[in-house]
Amino acid sequence: MLPIRRLSSVSRNVLRVGLIPADGIGREVIPAARLAIEAVGSSIPKPEFIDLDAGFEYFQKHGKALPDATLQKLKNECDCALFGAVSSPSTKVAGYSSPIVALRKAMDLYANIRPVVGVSSSNKPKVDLVVVRENTECLYVKQEKLETDQDGKQVAKATRVITEHASRRIGQMAFKIAEERPRKHLTIIHKSNVLSITDGLFRESVRAVAGQWPNVTVAEQLVDSAVYKLFREPQVFDVMVAPNLYGDIISDAAAALVGSLGVVPSVNAGDNFVIGEPVHGSAPDIAGQQKANPVAAIRSAAMMLRHLGYGEAAERIDRAVDAVLVEGNVLTPDLGGNATTNEVTEAILKLI
Repeated sequence: MLPIRRLSSVSRNVLRVGLIPADGIGREVIPAARLAIEAVGSSIPKPEFIDLDAGFEYFQKHGKALPDATLQKLKNECDCALFGAVSSPSTKVAGYSSPIVALRKAMDLYANIRPVVGVSSSNKPKVDLVVVRENTECLYVKQEKLETDQDGKQVAKATRVITEHASRRIGQMAFKIAEERPRKHLTIIHKSNVLSITDGLFRESVRAVAGQWPNVTVAEQLVDSAVYKLFREPQVFDVMVAPNLYGDIISDAAAALVGSLGVVPSVNAGDNFVIGEPVHGSAPDIAGQQKANPVAAIRSAAMMLRHLGYGEAAERIDRAVDAVLVEGNVLTPDLGGNATTNEVTEAILKLI
């Protein structure tokens, strides 16, 4: 994928990278991504790494999941960042809110871009798609409330926000990505047959910017049938653009087509900043056991560099990762191997 922004035109002697391992296996895979960045040498400005705090474990100790100091350093001292994983609880915890969701909003990282690519020769049909997920609204605005009805029963309500501004903006990002790919095809994911107002606005707003990219063909797919088609005919998709919740679900589903969440990267991108983030979660069941797959984090580092305009460095990392996966001798347990996190990292570093 070509860079979305070419910020390498900014003269830099140093590339300042914020590192936010956060929770669980984030503390194992982000160091691997750091080593990959260091391994590309003179292909990028000299990297300097700034260690930053965030996460549920930090919240448990300090009462805040995203400290102000982290946000200020990202804004004032960093050119880009890598985020590991967060152990957000599935039940309500007073005072807690996901730090990565807060980061996306605070830094206006409105696009979550997730390429899903199969590299194994045995992977059929061929999977090569990109999910472009709106990152700032939908149900993730976290406007929920619990009420009691006239019978004394609890009623939970959530507000879903879809705006023309955010939908047009993510549409423009998706069209730009599609324009840079060989197939030049974009599928709008929605459920406007049921949610005619919110999803209807998303669909119409994305279509409204289509005229700027006449070479891109546009299709639509209802979100439920899109998931079905992902598993039956993944090759029909090129670039998919979706509201926040749908994008989260379909990108995780697509990861199953290429073996594991452990190989799928992403970036959270805005107009002025980018954060690389592996798609997988914190995996507390394997944390600290050297079972975590570092590939998604290393690929996320490559995406971050490519987004900044350092395409050669990104290609070196991607080629090394692909070679290790295709060879298949050094794989973590999620891909059917028995190699450790460090062993996979070392195998990739040797090829960079």
